[in-house]
Amino acid sequence: MEGLFLTDTGQVRRHNEDAGGVYKNASGQIMAVIADGMGGHRAGDVASQMATKQMEQKWLATSELTSPEKAEEWLSHALNDINHSIYQHSIENEECKGMGTTIVIAICTNEFFTIAHIGDSRCYVLNEHGFNQVTEDHSLVNELVRSGQITKVDAQHHPRKNIVLKALGTEEQVASDIQSISWESGDKLLLCSDGLTDKVEDEELFTFIQEATDLKTAGQQMIQLANERGGEDNVSLVMIQHISSEKAGDEAC
Repeated sequence: MEGLFLTDTGQVRRHNEDAGGVYKNASGQIMAVIADGMGGHRAGDVASQMATKQMEQKWLATSELTSPEKAEEWLSHALNDINHSIYQHSIENEECKGMGTTIVIAICTNEFFTIAHIGDSRCYVLNEHGFNQVTEDHSLVNELVRSGQITKVDAQHHPRKNIVLKALGTEEQVASDIQSISWESGDKLLLCSDGLTDKVEDEELFTFIQEATDLKTAGQQMIQLANERGGEDNVSLVMIQHISSEKAGDEAC
């Protein structure tokens, strides 16, 4: 299993409220995280860093997850704990009042990957069925699209396109969407914040990932394009490629 995390402040903002990473647990299984913070004076980066760091700590202390059911249960408990932690921090620290973060997480094993998300940070998969968005945005414009009030084209330019309907840490309880999907050697995952998807179309992301000779080059090219088109937001992504155990040798994943 090969994974890469990249983040960029962008061309306009002074600091980066995104956070993320690619981590291995005690059994060598990979977990990837992208978090896009929001709310309060410099509190967005507090929320995203808290979420990412606590996820990392929980993952490093976790043994092998052997089934989708166990991975989904693990993610549900972890997100509930971290939501409570961020929410309490926002109540106890006035400068962090109202802060929260979107989050998308992928647990990757040889047989399956499990995705959890809250907000509008996304996960895409490239496999034999093509390039498809796995997650469903928890956003105002997505609800307008789903209800038929606007088209997907309208959503790209809607003045309220960045309004999320729920985020990690903004309320005492929050529900995440969690699902597991089987995958095979050669399949790829892309996790990203809306700083990327607001500027780069899905068809363009597909081209970058499909034609990539290596993950780092493809990731850098996507971030560069987002910045060339304005870069008003922070841009973060994780790319993961499934490599069969035969190709990976003795390396566990």
